Amino acid sequence: MKFCSSEIDQLLGLEVYATETEGLGGVIRQSVDDFRVEEFLVDGAKAEIKKVTASHALGASDDKQRYLVCVLVKRNWDTFMAIKRIAEHLGISQRKISVAGIKDAKAVTAQYITIEDATIDDIAKINIKDIKIRPVGYVRETLSPYYLLGNTFTIKIRAIKLSKETAKELVIETVKALDALGGIPNFFGHQRFGTTRPITHIVGKALVKGDFKEAAMLFLAKPSNHEHPSSRQAREELQSKRDFRQALQNFPQNLRYERLMLRHLADNPEDFVGAFKQLPIKLQALFVQAYQSYLFNRFLSARIKQGLSLCKAEVGDYVLRVDRLGLPVPNTVKMVNSAMLAEANELIKSGKMRIALPLIGPKQRLADGVMGQIMQRILEEEGVKIESFKVQMKPSIGARGGFRAVISPLKNFVLNGISTSARTNRECEVTLSFMLQRGSYATVLLREIMKPLDPVCSGF
Repeated sequence: MKFCSSEIDQLLGLEVYATETEGLGGVIRQSVDDFRVEEFLVDGAKAEIKKVTASHALGASDDKQRYLVCVLVKRNWDTFMAIKRIAEHLGISQRKISVAGIKDAKAVTAQYITIEDATIDDIAKINIKDIKIRPVGYVRETLSPYYLLGNTFTIKIRAIKLSKETAKELVIETVKALDALGGIPNFFGHQRFGTTRPITHIVGKALVKGDFKEAAMLFLAKPSNHEHPSSRQAREELQSKRDFRQALQNFPQNLRYERLMLRHLADNPEDFVGAFKQLPIKLQALFVQAYQSYLFNRFLSARIKQGLSLCKAEVGDYVLRVDRLGLPVPNTVKMVNSAMLAEANELIKSGKMRIALPLIGPKQRLADGVMGQIMQRILEEEGVKIESFKVQMKPSIGARGGFRAVISPLKNFVLNGISTSARTNRECEVTLSFMLQRGSYATVLLREIMKPLDPVCSGF
């Protein structure tokens, strides 16, 4: 276990590393092409960036049915913005396009989508820069996260200030240490909170505590040194003057969600609940979910700090079953008692069960034993109660709670190559490929390998 010195990581509850190896350093995403993601479905279908084989995902056929399955390949596009643009070209609602999972924006990604009431001929007419859509066939049901198995990543780390031999040794040593743990610690990664302006979870905390004014001012007016100067200046002025009408004039057009709230507050300066209602419901809920994720990260960090194993249960821990594909099954959660401890640990050792931690919700029971004491202490430090997650003033954005495994398996890891940087002989570059299950973050693995001092400058 190695303590994390990154200020941003600390803010996100990422307080430790699970491995004690030295960090590789370096930078990811220097080029969009350095970060490549290809989706796998539970039926074995793979969405490929380069068309290699025809894969009839979800049993797709050539017979016309309600939904058209396609492979969407995008470069440097946010998933939601890509869907919005595709819907505009087709002249349909965004709701008619479904995905199994959200993919990184600053990357080249391939994933499956279904489009309701579209034909192959319709798709042929779409022409959007850096977006390709390859029809696969027709199916009866729309795509959903249920069908997602995971993602394969191919990532290049550049600007490593080590020799090729040392870099190779460090990568191998770190991956070996993670294998001994059973996988990577299943933290929520930086993307969950935002790296350049990581405020989503603290807005969520204010909402959970019922302080909509505080939540609104955090979202609108808390500046970040890493955002564009014009955005930072607009936020700073709003923070000092509290003039919503003037802020509407100052805020850049690209801050569209902030502008939706400001437009409401310009006419209703005390209606902060109403201001949040201007946002899409999924975004409203995302704030509270991000705070759940932050608490999970703190719980997991504290477990590692305490020296509690990620692959050996204690009395009072929660455990859940794993299905035949290796995916955790949330509705199989049990709390370990002394009578079942030995059996649970045998199942964990054989890969049929994993330790889980709660995602806090209004009816969520904490763990018992040592882990339960740790969680209770953290909630007291945060000044929140479990029942607060109902969000009384706006129940639709409350969080239900749930469970998340503490470990995510690392599969098919390959060190593809190490080369001397073309820019300088004093640096090298490493290319890695690996597969992670749905809900797990590639940046969490990269964080263990690189141990970045400044995640923003390192491309996270």
